[in-house]
Amino acid sequence: MNRRMRMKDPVAETSLFFVRATIAAGVVGLLTLVLATRLFYLQIVEHHQYRTLADRNRISVQPIAPTRGLIYDRNGVLLAENRSSFALEMIPAKVTDIAATLDQLASIVTITDDDRERFAAERKQHRRDQPVPIRSRLSDREVAVFASNQHRFPGVTLTGRLIRYYPFGPQLVHALGYVGRINDKEWEKLDQNNYAATQHIGKLGLEKHYEDVLHGAAGFQEVETDVHDRVVRVLNRVPPIPGRDLHLHLDSGLQMAALSALGDQRGVVIAVDPNTGGVLALVSAPGYDPNPFVTGIDRLSYQGLLESPDVPLYNRALLGVYPPGSTVKPVLALAGLNTGATTIERKIFDPGWFKLPGDDRRYRDWVLNKGLPAHGWLDVRFAISQSCDTYFYDLANRMGIDKLSEQMQRFGFGQLTGIDVDEEVRGLLPTREWKRRARKDAWYPGETISVGIGQGYWSATSLQLVNAAATLANGGVRRELRMVDSIGSLDNAQKVSAPLAAVQPEVASPAYLEVVRGGMRDVVMASNGTARKAFVGVNYDAAGKTGTAQVTSYGQNEKYDATKIDERFRDNALFIGFAPFDKPQIAVAVLVENVIGGGASNAAPIARRVMDHYLAQSREPNAKRDQEPAHD
Repeated sequence: MNRRMRMKDPVAETSLFFVRATIAAGVVGLLTLVLATRLFYLQIVEHHQYRTLADRNRISVQPIAPTRGLIYDRNGVLLAENRSSFALEMIPAKVTDIAATLDQLASIVTITDDDRERFAAERKQHRRDQPVPIRSRLSDREVAVFASNQHRFPGVTLTGRLIRYYPFGPQLVHALGYVGRINDKEWEKLDQNNYAATQHIGKLGLEKHYEDVLHGAAGFQEVETDVHDRVVRVLNRVPPIPGRDLHLHLDSGLQMAALSALGDQRGVVIAVDPNTGGVLALVSAPGYDPNPFVTGIDRLSYQGLLESPDVPLYNRALLGVYPPGSTVKPVLALAGLNTGATTIERKIFDPGWFKLPGDDRRYRDWVLNKGLPAHGWLDVRFAISQSCDTYFYDLANRMGIDKLSEQMQRFGFGQLTGIDVDEEVRGLLPTREWKRRARKDAWYPGETISVGIGQGYWSATSLQLVNAAATLANGGVRRELRMVDSIGSLDNAQKVSAPLAAVQPEVASPAYLEVVRGGMRDVVMASNGTARKAFVGVNYDAAGKTGTAQVTSYGQNEKYDATKIDERFRDNALFIGFAPFDKPQIAVAVLVENVIGGGASNAAPIARRVMDHYLAQSREPNAKRDQEPAHD
C-alpha cells in the first residue's frame, strides 16, 4: 500500500506566521492608540473638569457655627453657658435608605419617635448634602457604641457640639428665656449662610431679644474627607466670630432670695435700681426647666407643662395683667395734686362709703369688709397711709376718667416700660374712647369710681407697678427698664444705658412729691401704717403701698369670705415700695395670686425680705456671691 508523504513547506509556514503576527501587532497597536487617545483626552483635554469632580468627592466646604455668647449676672455669676455634647448627624444625600438606616441606628442608640419627627422636620430646612441632626446629648456609652459601628452607617457622623445650658434651670427661665431648635418659619427669615451650621436660636426672653448679639458670625473650612466622611485634613479655614457676652443688672443672689420669700406661691417679684432702671430680680413663679427645650422636649413632658393648673409656662412678670388695686393710690394722689383735683390741706370725711351725687349706690371702703370703723376725717397723706378707698373714690370722681387716664399714662400705665425683652404687654388703662371702641358703649361715672382704687377695667403689669415705684423713688423721673447692663467681654464690655421714657410724669411742685412719698413712708414706718407689721425691726427707712385686688366681682351687699370660695377666685395681694427712703437703691413690686389676707400680710413681707437681702449685701459691693445652681 502506497502512502504519500506530505512534505512541510517552510516558506509557506513562515509567510503565514508573519501575516498572523502582523495582524496581532496591528490590533495591539490599534488598541494602544485608542487607549492613548482616551488617556490624552481625559488627562489633557478634560483635565480641569475631572479634577474638579474628583475634588468634590474628596474635598468639601463645611460651615462652622460661632460660639454663642454667655450671660452673666452683675457679680460675674454664669447664668447661661455652652457645654460640649456629642450628636448624631446624617447627610441624606449619602444615605440610600434613610428609614432603614434610622431603624438600624435605633438598635444601638436610643432614637425615640420624637427624635424621628424632629429629624424629618429639620430635613426640610437643609439641603440634601448638609448634615441634619438625629440625636443630641449622647451618653458616653452611646458614643462608644456608635464609634465602633460607624462603618455600618455611611453618611452618619458623630459630631461634637456646644449646647446651651442653664445652670439655674427654673429659677431664671422667665428672666433669661431659652434657645431651641430653628423651625421652618424662623429658617425662612434667617440669613441662611450665617446659620448654616447653627441648630438653635433664641426663642424667648433675653435669648431672643439679643439674638443678633449672642449668635456671632459663622466661619467655614475646606476639608479633605475619606470614604466614611471623616475629615482627613483641613485645607483652608476662616474662623467664626463668637457672639458677644451679656452682663446683666440682675443679681442672682437677690433672685434666689426673692424666690425663697415667695415660696411655693404663684406670683411675681420684680426689683429694680431706681437710679438706672436696671432690673435686679425678675421672678415669675412657678417656672420650668428650660434645658429640655434646647434640644427638644418630649411630648409627654411638654403636655404636662401645658396642662398644669399653675401654668408654669406663663411668664407672669411680662405677660400677666392684673388689677393693680390700692398700689396705684400714691400715683393717683400725685396726679390729683398736679391737676388741682385735691390739695395737700384738703380733708374729707369718710363714713365708710362713697356715693355719687344723685345715685343711691354705696361704694364701700375696705374697712367695712373687715368689720372695722370708718376712717373719719383724713387728708391725702393719711389717705395713702390708711389706703382709704373713700378718699380715692372721691378723688377719681373729681378728676374724671379723661384726666385720670392721661395722668396715669405719664407714669407708664397702659404703656410698655421699654424693657429689653420682647414679650412685654401693655395691660389696659381704660379711657372713654377705649370703651366706645372696644365695648361699643359710653363711659359711666361709676366706672371711674372703680378705677380710682385700681379696679374696674384697669389692668397693669408688675413691670408697670415697679416702674411707677421707681419713678416715685427717684424724684419723679421715669426711666425705661433694662435687663442688660453691658455687652462684650469682661475686660471690654460696653455699657447699655436705660433712656428716659418718652413721656414723663408731671410733678407741679416738689411739695406734692414729698407728701406722697411721706404717705408711702407712713405705710411702712408709721405705727398705724398698713404694712407696719411686715417691717417691724427694719434697720433702714422704707416706703411702700399695699394692695388687695379682687379677681371676681361681688354684689353690693355680698360679703367676701376667702375661706368659702374656690382658691382660684381669692384676691391677689400686692405691694410696691422702695428703700432706703432718702437715697433709694431698690424699688420692688410683689404680686401673690389668690391668697387669704391682703397685700399687708402676703406681699409686704416678701418685699421686706428682698430689700433686706439687697441692702445688706450692698454694704459689701465688691463681694462676689457664689450661688448654687438648681441643676448641675
